[in-house]
Amino acid sequence: MTKMRALVTGGAGFLGSHLCDALVAAGNSVVCVDNLSSGRVSNIVQLSNEPRFEFIEHDVSEPFDFGPVHYVFHFASPASPEDYTRNGIATLRVGSNGTFNCLEVARKYRCGFLLASTSECYGDPLEHPQKETYWGHVNPIGPRSVYDEAKRFAEAVTMAYRRYHGVQTRIVRIFNTYGPRLRMNDGRVISNFLRQALLAENLTIYGDGSQTRSFCYVSDEIEGILRLASVNEPLPVNIGNPSEFTVLECARKVIEVTQSSSRICFLDPLPDDPRQRCPDIRKAKALLGWEPKVDLTTGLQRSLDYFSEAIKIHQFPEFSEAA
Repeated sequence: MTKMRALVTGGAGFLGSHLCDALVAAGNSVVCVDNLSSGRVSNIVQLSNEPRFEFIEHDVSEPFDFGPVHYVFHFASPASPEDYTRNGIATLRVGSNGTFNCLEVARKYRCGFLLASTSECYGDPLEHPQKETYWGHVNPIGPRSVYDEAKRFAEAVTMAYRRYHGVQTRIVRIFNTYGPRLRMNDGRVISNFLRQALLAENLTIYGDGSQTRSFCYVSDEIEGILRLASVNEPLPVNIGNPSEFTVLECARKVIEVTQSSSRICFLDPLPDDPRQRCPDIRKAKALLGWEPKVDLTTGLQRSLDYFSEAIKIHQFPEFSEAA
């Protein structure tokens, strides 16, 4: 996984930009492709003077070929509820057309391919915790289906290219991930709570807060993804933190870490909101020797500076041109 030319789609997004950082730091050249629908140039500004890094603004739902590469990391897709709800058709297109286009590049150059899939493939799971062998409990016509089904289809296309064309594919199922560069208004649990706490607003919980989530800090997630990229495993692998919290517990933890005066308020439940979400990571442990190291308290503390600065920029954009 060093000294190669890697293509990262969605490379200006939250996870994609951290992946670009890690690949460049390991000595690789990176072609970052993003249409900036949810990604931001400010996420990759730290790489702008790096000769081994190239940014190309392009929608991978349209065909492309930026020359020979040794590896394709397909991370392009709206991933937050705010984004995929607003851009449902685009989400379906990047999961279908975009995945085909990326796999065609991998097929042409006979290179490795890794699909960033999601725990949303499990839907509102009836199995807990969720193993990779679980087929899921997904509403195919609900409001979340534009994301859930796009990723499930992307997995099917990825497996088909391995079976029919011999492409060396991998699939990572990513569970809730957080950390610096997470957009503070993207509708995810951690970003919502941190923004509200730092602004001393009420922390809003949809439903009674008893639904559970598992939160993985971004550095742990990226390490697991890179380990998976370096092994020959065709079937999906969960990469997430198995430490499970109720949403209410998470809200209280954010208030504790931020020392906020915020209160907690409850709103109507969201449709198709999973009651439980927790990865079974026994496969990742055995196959990759991987498990997360950063606990929720530490991860939240590591995220505070970024969110505090993001709030300042949002309120007073003249403080930074990178806003």
